[in-house]
Amino acid sequence: MASDSEASHVSGQRTCVPSSSVTPEKMFKGKLYAIGDIHLAFTDNRLAWSRLAPHPGDGLILCGDVGESADHLRVAFSKATACFDAVWWCPGNHELYTMRGQGSGARGEQKYQECVAIAREHSVLTPEDAFAVWDGEGGPVVVAPIFTLYDYSFRPNNVSLDGAIQWASEKDTIATDEFMLHPDPYPTRQDWCHALVQRFEGKLEAARAQFPSLSFVIANHWQLREDLVELPLIPRFSLWCGTKLTDDWHRRFNAKVVISGHIHIRRTDWRDGCRFEEVSLGYPRQWKKCAEVGKGINEMLREILPGPKVPDAKNVPTQWRVYG
Repeated sequence: MASDSEASHVSGQRTCVPSSSVTPEKMFKGKLYAIGDIHLAFTDNRLAWSRLAPHPGDGLILCGDVGESADHLRVAFSKATACFDAVWWCPGNHELYTMRGQGSGARGEQKYQECVAIAREHSVLTPEDAFAVWDGEGGPVVVAPIFTLYDYSFRPNNVSLDGAIQWASEKDTIATDEFMLHPDPYPTRQDWCHALVQRFEGKLEAARAQFPSLSFVIANHWQLREDLVELPLIPRFSLWCGTKLTDDWHRRFNAKVVISGHIHIRRTDWRDGCRFEEVSLGYPRQWKKCAEVGKGINEMLREILPGPKVPDAKNVPTQWRVYG
């Protein structure tokens, strides 16, 4: 992992807490797992999470949409850190919701910083902390949790930005984000997205310069590439799934694996020799088939490193992981 001096070098614009809470003795021997969209507002998901088993020596990346409240975050982080020796988190849209009558009423960037503060209470590493080096199985790699949001660019070329929401609404698709995810202090969500992209692009570039020989594991709630968003039932929800500005980040930053959640459709893809993993658990109805065949939260964790064998071809067909 990065030393304190390295942490200050890589941390970018935000104040960084040292990563010394993740000790080498714990980090350097196990496997790296990921899961996203555990949605602890749902009783079945919360019960499942309570059954998370100990993974001594292993690491876990929580890839956003833990829940909507401070309580959801604390439940997720306390259990994760009790079971894993190193835990990372990146925010999803649900963590950023401002719920009427709940919490401080913080919006936008302030709401995000409140979530970061809760993560730090539990020694969970966030996009605001230095990128740590994982030297366990499949390593060494730089683990890079990021936060990019979306800018409505995942749309057909004949649909303008100004007409994008109307285009989605024609198929009865409007994300809850339009009512509960506020961009303050930025004028719009796309303005916030572009500021985040610029900031994390710089942070990744700095880390790449610091660790030129290492591959990266990039974790983001939203997809980095539009061609990885296939939504048969709600295709126009693509508007809220990412930004085209990150399309080549897996190549630019030498990513070994890119992890995302958000779309609740588990899949593994390969692009240019990089593995892309969608690691959502999803709402109870979306993993019901898994539960019916005896797969609980532990079976739904996705092994990131060492992970599956690298295929001979650079681009191979999508692996649809219905059962985790």
